[in-house]
Formats: sequence, structure tokens, C-alpha cells
Amino acid sequence: MNTNLKKAALRSATCVAAFAIGTTGAYAQDAEADAATANPAQEIVVTGSLIRNPNLQSNPVLTTTADQIELKQSNTAEDILREIPGIVPSVGSAVNNGNGGASFVNLRGLGSNRNLVLLNGDRLVPAELNGRFDLNNIPVALVERVDVLTGGASTTYGADAISGVVNFVVKSDFTGLEANVSNQITERGDGAYVRADLTMGADFDDGKGNVVFAVGYQQSDPVYQGDRSFAASSIDSYSGNISGSGTTSPSRFSNVNALGIDNGNGTRQITADGTGFRTTSAFDAFNFNPYNIFQTPFERFNMFGQAKYEVSDAVEVYTRGIFSKNTVKTIIAPSGSFSGLSVVIPLSNPYMTAAQRNAFCARDMNSAAGVYTPLYTQAQCDAAALATDPNDPNYRTVTTGLYRRATEFGPRVSEFTTTFFDYKAGARGGITDSINWDVSGAYGESENIQTQKGYWLNSRVRNALLATNTDTCLDGSDDCVPLNVFGPDGSITDAMNQYLTANSQVVTKTSLAQVRGLINGDIGWNVPWATDSVAFAIGAEYRKYTASQESDLLSQSGDLGGSGGASPNISGGYDVYEAYGELVVPIVQDKPFFEELTAQGGARYSSYTVDAPSKPGYKTWTWNVGGTWAPVRAFKIRGNYAHAVRAPNIAELFAPNNTGLTNLAVDPCAGSAPLTNANLAAVCTAQGGGAYLGLIENDPAGQVNYTSGGNLALKPEKSNSWKLGAVFQPDFLPGFSATVDYYNIKVTDAITQPTPGDAISACFDNLTAASATSAACTIIQRDPSSGNLFGEAATTPGLFLGLTNQGTLKTDGIDFTVNYGRDLGFAQLSLALNGNWTGSSKFKASPSSINRDCVGYYSVNCTSIQPEWQFSERTTLSFKDFDVSLLWRYIDKVTYEPAAYADDLAAANAANDGLAAAAQPCPDPEGADAGGCMVNPEYRKIPAKSYFDLSGRVHLNENLTLTLTVQNLLDTKPKVVGSTIGATAYNSGNVYPSTYDTLGRRYAAALKFNF
Repeated sequence: MNTNLKKAALRSATCVAAFAIGTTGAYAQDAEADAATANPAQEIVVTGSLIRNPNLQSNPVLTTTADQIELKQSNTAEDILREIPGIVPSVGSAVNNGNGGASFVNLRGLGSNRNLVLLNGDRLVPAELNGRFDLNNIPVALVERVDVLTGGASTTYGADAISGVVNFVVKSDFTGLEANVSNQITERGDGAYVRADLTMGADFDDGKGNVVFAVGYQQSDPVYQGDRSFAASSIDSYSGNISGSGTTSPSRFSNVNALGIDNGNGTRQITADGTGFRTTSAFDAFNFNPYNIFQTPFERFNMFGQAKYEVSDAVEVYTRGIFSKNTVKTIIAPSGSFSGLSVVIPLSNPYMTAAQRNAFCARDMNSAAGVYTPLYTQAQCDAAALATDPNDPNYRTVTTGLYRRATEFGPRVSEFTTTFFDYKAGARGGITDSINWDVSGAYGESENIQTQKGYWLNSRVRNALLATNTDTCLDGSDDCVPLNVFGPDGSITDAMNQYLTANSQVVTKTSLAQVRGLINGDIGWNVPWATDSVAFAIGAEYRKYTASQESDLLSQSGDLGGSGGASPNISGGYDVYEAYGELVVPIVQDKPFFEELTAQGGARYSSYTVDAPSKPGYKTWTWNVGGTWAPVRAFKIRGNYAHAVRAPNIAELFAPNNTGLTNLAVDPCAGSAPLTNANLAAVCTAQGGGAYLGLIENDPAGQVNYTSGGNLALKPEKSNSWKLGAVFQPDFLPGFSATVDYYNIKVTDAITQPTPGDAISACFDNLTAASATSAACTIIQRDPSSGNLFGEAATTPGLFLGLTNQGTLKTDGIDFTVNYGRDLGFAQLSLALNGNWTGSSKFKASPSSINRDCVGYYSVNCTSIQPEWQFSERTTLSFKDFDVSLLWRYIDKVTYEPAAYADDLAAANAANDGLAAAAQPCPDPEGADAGGCMVNPEYRKIPAKSYFDLSGRVHLNENLTLTLTVQNLLDTKPKVVGSTIGATAYNSGNVYPSTYDTLGRRYAAALKFNF
């Protein structure tokens, strides 16, 4: 091995030793000789710098080691990161409705699209159009440690690293054989999780080369919400009552006048026996919870290989390849006819009873004028019952909104199969004894195929309802089966369902090509008061990223009942050329009050070319400056200031406007409020709800439509962040170290969209006569057949939540670590604490939006939970042949967002406006008796939670280790807050399953064999 590579190995061992004690590189030089002897051939990986000298590093990095991963028995990268304070839950295995078959990480609550996930400091191909990497592709068996770096890291790693990076460092120079097999299961006997890994490595050609190959398999079973008592039934967060979806069984229909009286229109459910309609608007909400899941079924097969070979004393070639095939299934409640699907039904439909027919005929067509005029006279209605030919003069139809759950068919299943590979090859060597070069190229692809099963097609529902006999449909097609939506639950046959359903498919493809050249090392000159030379790194990089979403015609059409909207075709890409440099200057070393004084800085220039003729591209600069000062060996102060950027991703640029579902529990136009408030009535009318004032509904499931899409006018967002911290490692207390670091991150020109609360507030706060013509109000568009904010995507755009560069984001907080190790004589004691205090996490979508601070709050606007305090503390006793370890994870209390509470209160007061106290629908809106007008007081707070995991590890012999773990030792239950208080992807099963454990006590066992 040449001199330069030997130096790299020595520095690598130093870095590993530093991270192992949790001091992020502080005074690692003391252990340099011993570490190098123990790990003579490891390659250096320093997170946060391109200069491969850990003695000069000043970036605060939180680290999780392979030993901690083994004791916790983490099966996925998502599991590993969940234990690190400051990481906010993102989409992952606990997300059922809204999971696209991948797991992501969200650093500091700034968004999962504002960080980078790296492998040994390298980017890997993203999983989708937002540029996010799927954590499911990380080879967990080979992970040596995980480094989390907070704050702008764009200078080192390029754009996207506004909130920081997560760097998975894998083992290098592995020799021997290691096999792992593990199994987990909950105390209730479900949620089995099997994992098996095999790793092989060997040196060859007298140590000039090394090759490592690993294969792994994982498989997990679903855990259904119906199998947990707190989630068995959906609870409305406002009333506190058992609730569910308005898409029910038996069916509900709009425009029904079951009583045949003036002003008797509305939506009514068919009676349980299927003979007629209920006479009131009350209905049996459909309980969708038992079908939904807390642990998504998952299967993965992965391979990882790396090799290197010293061609000569000056050149070493290397390569690395990853392959993974993942299958994730999300399971949700049955499909059906959602959101009051507008259908036309002949009064001669063979399944319609006389009582049901009369209710449709009795619809009041002129109640607004105070005159009761039924849709059809009784004579016309009776004659229409016999008119089966559309050419018959007596043939009559009714237009109605249909709500019908396909309970007879089973759940909707989306199967996501992802095939991923990423390959890298390069060469490195020495220019001089102290300067190295490294040139590499990488290419990766990811393909995700989503197959949707169990969905009714809206077009076929409409066609099947036009039948006038039980055998054929009016279009004469051979495959059409007339549909019975007028009977009791169970009235829909298998033949009917088979006609109504068809599978659909969406394919998402991404590719990333990279070429990079780097020169780094020492320039051979040092400042007179320092002993170490000035270190530098300079380099250039090219990346080409492409992504596309290709949907079949069914997915593009939005014809799938309950799919949440259409999946349009999207395609785009960009090229980026970059040049960058870093410099580390030791100023003073080994002097009184200046044991160390070091300055460092870097800059990166990037030129983007977007694959769009109308888009000129971007040219950006990022830079950082920082330094460390150690007045004595035991104490170090470090700081850093960084300017970072994030270019718009492909979805943000190229996605067309599309209508989907978001969360909103209270619609200001719902109920009787518009009948007594003229300004409110004018606004609701301007949005398309004028014909239905007094009849507009809140969706029982707390969901409404929204429209959004990409914007080619977007420009890069900018970030300024700074960190200031200290490291304490006293000589008088061997084995002790502590760090504390304050971080402050602000993003301007942020690419954001308004929250549902922002869109509602912009229109409905401070209503005046002019509000009915303001853009903030008229841009909201309602269902023309009901006035609701929910309905068919094709006709009901709902709220408009467009992307702009008008947003700002800001967060600040403190990370702290405490580590202590001591030999007790009979055992080795190890204490490790990682904690985070978040001071603020503010989000403002536009200058006129609310500046929301979501720390310690949850709502439809503060989607994922970010507590003020979090920490993880592990205590381990290591004996000669076994270890005992306890992990304590603490999550601070959180409460319902005050701004959301204010919105609820305003809506409740508007509903009471102008009404006598006896007639007010929201008595005492601020009190506990507010009913469905305000969030139930019981659900406005989630108390602090502590989780404990107990592990025991027995070294059966020098080659075999058994690890036993009890996760959630005390079987701590999540706090129930109902299912309509937050965003569906995070608030599910009446709880927040990505933050709080829903599986309960679990048992895990693992065997590791190494040779």
C-alpha cells in the first residue's frame, strides 16, 4: 500500500474511534496509534467535509453505531433513524394511506425533500420525482455507523442538503464470513418480521485487494388497526363519537325528499332492510379502521458488493454496487362510489323499490321561492316505473349523488414493487506524499411499479345504473352487469363487482448519472504558530437526473373510486455542473489558551440546465465558514455559518395541476351558518355552492379536495444556517465526554404550498361584502352538484394549494450528547445520551399566510409531530460473555395547534351568528359542550411518552452470538386523539402511528455467526 493510502487508513481509524465515544472528532489524535493498530486498513469517511482529516473537523455530527443497531435489532434504516432525536417522522412503514412504497427521512421538520441521504458520502439514485432516496435500499447488515449532520451542507454535497445529511457508513475491508438471522413478533402474535443476512469478504493478492459481498432478505406481516382496541373504530376528533366515512353501506343518495314536504331535500341513507329511505339525514358511518394497517407488509431482497485493488504504489481502483428489490403493500378499506358520485338513474331501475322511487320523485324543485313543486307528479312517477325504453315518453331519470361502499368486494390494495440498483467505479492515488486524487463515476436507476387492485370504476358504476332490467345494460355490452345499490348491505353480487373493477398501474422511473473528480490533502505549509499543515480539497462534479411517472389510462383518468385523484404522466430532468473547494487552516496549536485554533471554509458553484425549453436554468453559489477553538485540551468551542440552496425538483417543476385529497374537518360554508350571514352566503355562492346553502356538509372522514401542481417559474430556494457548540472531555473524569450545539436554520424563497388552514383563513377570516370577489375566495371551487368541498376530482377542484417561492421556513434548537464509560471491575459500564431541544419550527407559505410554529403542536397544518424535547439514553453493562442494555426513548408532550383551534372557534361563532341562543348549533363553542363544533377537549393534548427497550446479548462462543430484545417493554399505548384532527398520512387509527408505538410489546431474537 502506498504512503498516501496508509495515511488515509490511519486517519480513518482515528475518525472511527472519535465517533465511537460520541464526541464528533474531538481530540481523536490521542487514540490515533492504538486505533490504527486495531483497524489498519479502513478507508476514511468524514461526514461534512471533503478534507479527509478528522483532526480538523468542526462539524457536530450525531452518530449511531453498529453495536447500537444490533442491540435494538433494527431491521431497516427507518428503524435506526427513529431513535435519533431531531428527526421528525416522515412517510414510512407505519403510514398506510399515503404511503408510496418507500420510506423517507425528515431532518428538523424542514421537509423530507430538503436533506440528502448518503452512502459513504455518496449520493444514490432517488426513488421518485421529489428527489428523495428510499431508506429501504440501505444494506443494514453492513452499516458500521450512521452520521447525522444538521444544517446547510450544500457546499460539500451539492444542492438539496439544506437541512443536512444522513450518511450511512458501511464496513470496508471486511474479511471472513458473517451470517445473521432474526425474528420479531408482537405480544399479540402478529406483525412477524424475519430478516436474514450473509456477508463474505476476503483479501487477495497478498493484501493488495479486498472484495466484500452481502445478500439479505427481509419480510414483515401486516398489523391491522382492527386488532388494536384503541383503533378498532374510527373516532371523530370533534364530537368524540364513533364515526367513519359517509361512503356507506347501505347506500346514501342526495336530492332525496323522503317525506314529500317543502324544503325536505337532502342526503338520505337507504334503510337497513333496503325497502326505503331514512327520514332524517342521520346515517350509519362506515368504520374503515379494521381494514387499515399499522405495519405495512414488506418484502425485500438486496445485494451489496464492493472491491478494491492496488494496481501500483500510486493507483488503486475500486468499485461498489447495490441492488434491491422491495415489495410494499398498502391496504385500505373497500372502494365504492365516493364523494357523492353524480349518477343518472332511470326510475325504471329494476332494483329500485316503490318507496325509494317516490322519494326521488318528491324532490322539491322550487323551495327557495317558498313553493313546493315535486320533481315529478305521482302519476308521472308511477308511469316512469314501467318505462324501460329511453324512447318511451314516460321514461324518466333522476340525477343524484351516490355514496356506496363496496363492502362485498374487500379492501383496496396498492402493491409497490421497486427495483433499484446503483453502481460506482473509480480510481484513486497520490500526487505527492501528502496530496491525493480520486476520480469516479456512478450510475443508478430506480423503478417503482404501483399496481392498484380492488377499485370500482366510476364510469362503469354510471353505466350499470342505467339498466332497466336485471340482465342487460342500456349500452348492450356483453360484460355489463346491472348494479343493485338500492338493497341492504350484501346486495351487490360477485358478478356485479367483477364488472365494476379493473387493475391499474403507475410506473415511476428515475436515473442518476454522476462523474466526480477530487484532489485533497495538505499543501505542505503551515502557519508559524501551528504544527499541522493547511489542508485543502478542490473538485468538480457532473450530475444528470431524470425522472418520470407513466400511468395507464385508468390511473390518468381518475376513474378509480376512492383513489384520491388522477395520476398524470410526468417527465423531466436536469443537468448540473459544479466546481467546489474547501480549505482548513490550523492557526494556533499547542500554545497557552490556544491548544487549537482552526479556521475552515468552502464554496461551490453550480450551473443547472433544466429539460424545458422555457426554463433558462440556474446558476448558484453556496459557501460556508467555520472554526474551532480549544483553550485547553478538555474543552473545545466550534461554530459554522453556511449559505445553501435547493433547486426545484422534477415534481415541483413538471407536475401538471391535479386534484387530490387533503384534510379539513370544518368547512365554513357547511350547515346553517350561510343562512344567517349575508357575507358568508355570498362567498359560498361565488364558490359554486349557492344552490345548496344550508345543505352543504362537512366530510365525516375529514377530507376535502385540493388542486396543485408544478410551476416552471420556480427558482432555487436559499438557506442561511449557523451552529455554535462546545465539546467537553475532561482529563479528571476519564471516559466522559459531552457536547452541546445550537443550530439555527432559515430558508427563504422557499418552495411551499399553503396549508388547508391557510387557504381557508385567506378567504373566510374577516369576511366583508367584497370577499365574494376576492381571488382568495373565488379560487376555491365547490362540487356543482352538492356545494361540498369534496366530490369528483373532475368537477370539484376544492382548495387551491399552488407552489410558489413565497414561503419561509425557520427552525432552531440544541443538540446535546453525554457519554460515559467506566470499568466497574466486574463489568464495563457504558452510558450514552443523545437529546434535542427544538426552540421553533416556523412555516409561512406566503407573506399573507399565518407564520405557524409547529413545535409541540399537531393539526391538519402541523402534520407530523415535532416535540420540544426528545432524547434517547442507552445504559449498557458488558460482562465477559454477555451484555445487558436498556434504551430509554423520551418524547415530550404536544398539544393541538392554537391557530387551528382559533380557526375552529371562528367557524363555530360564524355558525351561531344571528341565531337565538336556543337555536345555535354550537352552544358555548369554547366549552366542553361544543359537541362537533370544536375539537374534543380530551384530544387536545398528548402527554409525554417514554419507551423502554431491554436487550441481552450472549456470546455463546467466539463465533456465535445470541441477542434477545423486548421492545416497548412496558407495553405503552399511544394516546387516542381521533382520526380527524390531523393529516391522514400521520393521523391514522385514532393516533399518530409514525411517532408513537402502536404495535405494543414485541419480542425479538437474533443469531449472529462470524468466522
